[in-house]
Amino acid sequence: MRYFFSILMLCFLCACGGEKAENKLDLMKYGMPITIKAPADAEIISEDLGFMRDITVKSGEQYFIQILSGTALKLDPSKIKEEKLAEVKNGPFFSKVIVEDEHGFIFEKKIDEKNINYDFRHVRIQGDKEYIFQTGLIGRFTQADVRKMYDSVK
Repeated sequence: MRYFFSILMLCFLCACGGEKAENKLDLMKYGMPITIKAPADAEIISEDLGFMRDITVKSGEQYFIQILSGTALKLDPSKIKEEKLAEVKNGPFFSKVIVEDEHGFIFEKKIDEKNINYDFRHVRIQGDKEYIFQTGLIGRFTQADVRKMYDSVK
């Protein structure tokens, strides 16, 4: 019987893959009236830059989100998304768009065949504020990492 339970526990732990549990994270106390899904152990850094707010949410090496907020100059998130897509496509390492929807996209950055990284942009408008979500500025992220981060802010 112990043998059976030991095997069952081992299978359960392997199935979980060591993934960290995600919580709903309310960023209101950091100056942003938004909620995202983030690992329970996420560290949050908030900076008020005067004309905009910058919040980073980080957990380990696979979860690092930066959120920039400021006054919205346009109230149509799909138009802002198109502007962000054009900016990204003009970047020197842009390779291709992986996923695109009305409010955001995931893309590949390729320096060479050995150095491929993934990133995303997601736009949200609330009231007169725009929120731009993207990966943190430092780090290497797989496509799976970025898909998980992208889904956590939608």
